[in-house]
Formats: sequence, structure tokens, C-alpha cells
Amino acid sequence: PPVMLVELLFQAACVSLFLSSGQGRVYPARKKPASFAVERRRVGPHVCFPGSGSGCCPGWMLSPGSGKCTLPLCSFGCGGGSCIAPNLCMCPDGEQGITCPEPPGTCGEYGCDLSCNHGGCQEVARVCPVGFSMAETANGVRCTDIDECRSAACEGTCVNTEGGFACECGAGRELSADRRSCRDMDECQATPCQHRCENSVGSYRCSCRPGYHLHGNRHSCV
Repeated sequence: PPVMLVELLFQAACVSLFLSSGQGRVYPARKKPASFAVERRRVGPHVCFPGSGSGCCPGWMLSPGSGKCTLPLCSFGCGGGSCIAPNLCMCPDGEQGITCPEPPGTCGEYGCDLSCNHGGCQEVARVCPVGFSMAETANGVRCTDIDECRSAACEGTCVNTEGGFACECGAGRELSADRRSCRDMDECQATPCQHRCENSVGSYRCSCRPGYHLHGNRHSCV
């Protein structure tokens, strides 16, 4: 009889272990929604599961003060503005965008280069493009167009352009290969006359073969 009693106690212990293990598999699943709600209340809005260590949705991070997901992230930076939503900046001028333009620097309209020598660095203004002169102002370097026509050796008319110049010739003349001097244009190459064409400086003259005379339009032959 003592042996039978031991066996009965052993069987009762096994049944109890089985039931407790079965309950261990069931109850946590029922408690998950409650734990999720507690976690959501603790972290605040913009919470995504599963997520990173904070559990914040993409574009949001934990606010240092409250520990809730209320601090937006702007990947491109906002410069002098502030990040008001994921990748949305409020700029000082009232405009909104993914970033704010940087305020004009102190190196002028052509920006700055970094010049480093012997371990020391300083910002220096960029050199002006060819055809522009550089002037130091209180707001940095300014580049102004040079009027090359003051010194250009154009045979005809000189036209100043931004960063350069161009020579032009009058009627009946064209630019030579050097783009500065002018030469007579051979208008007869365009065959304006019905029979014969004789080129002249700045002009041309039509004539007709024997048996024809020049029409009043000075080009046709009758």
C-alpha cells in the first residue's frame, strides 16, 4: 500500500504540472493586448511595433523631456528653421519645405573656398570668372562685368556681352576668321542675278547676256 500511495502522489504531481504548463501557454497570449496598451500609453503617439529600441514610427524620436515619440526628424536639416514634422521644416521666412535655404554668406555671390596652410584654415572668396572684375565690399566679394569694348580692336562695331564681347560688321561685310576684322561679302554667291553677277565692295551689280536687257527690278533679264 505505501508503494501505491507514492504512485498516486506522483501521478497527481504530473497532472498538476501539465495543467500549469498549459496555462502558461494560454495566459500570456491573452495578456498581450493589455501590455501593448500599457506600452503605448507610456511612449505616447507615433508608436510602431515592432520597431527599434524606442518603438517610434519612422520620422519620429523620443522627446528627452517626456520620453514620448513626439520629436520629429528632418533628414536634410532645417538650417535656421525648425523641424515641425517628419522631413518638414518651418523656415524663418514662413515658408515650409524639406529644408531651409542657407542665409547668404560673407564671401559674396560666388561663395567661399577653404584655404588651409600650416594647419590653419580660413574662408576666402572664390576668384571671379574670366571677363569679370573682382571688388571687395562690406558684404563680401562682388564680380562685375568688364566692358571689353573699351580696349577691343574691332574693325566694325563692338558689342559688349556678359563676360566677353563680339565684333559686328556693317551691311555687305562679314567677319573674318579672326572674329575681329571685316571683309567684303561676296553677294554673288547667293546668285541674286538671273544671268550675270558682278561683286563690288559692299554691293553687287547684275547684267545680261547679249540679246537681253536688264529688267526694271535690276535682277531679271528680258
